[in-house]
Amino acid sequence: MNFLRDSHFPEAFWSEDEVLCELYSQMLKVVRHKLWHKNDAGDVVQEAWVRILEKQSTLRHKDKLIPWAKAIAYNLASNANRARRHELIYDHSEHELADTKSVFDPVSMMELSDLLGQLDPVTRTLLLYKFYYGLKDAEIATALQLPVGTVKARIHRGKARLKTQVENEDRHT
Repeated sequence: MNFLRDSHFPEAFWSEDEVLCELYSQMLKVVRHKLWHKNDAGDVVQEAWVRILEKQSTLRHKDKLIPWAKAIAYNLASNANRARRHELIYDHSEHELADTKSVFDPVSMMELSDLLGQLDPVTRTLLLYKFYYGLKDAEIATALQLPVGTVKARIHRGKARLKTQVENEDRHT
């Protein structure tokens, strides 16, 4: 830990152990404040230590070690929150998908097939790739050699068209 010895700390810190304890407590405070799931704090701080050791050569001003470490911890806590949010969304959509699979009987599948048949081939392909095969927008864009934004817009418009078709059929029946 040469970079700790080279750092300029207040006189209150007399040893590397004290510096490490201070860094740990500062990072832990930041992470606990930022995280939604406080149980993840220890893991995030541990990941921050790994990042600090990997990136120690990028620290330009050795006297800025504590703010730099806190910034790393803050960013990792943000990443952990984002990952948790994606996990929750994925789990929720998986649950909804499992529920809808049991709802579709042969008659519903025929109705869905008829609705998809009324769409243009490109929109139908996009919707099938997205919702039947479960491909991500970037994967669909690569497969069809289209920009990702175009894929997203066409999927959105295709869903809106399907919704309009269902509403029109409901009005007529």
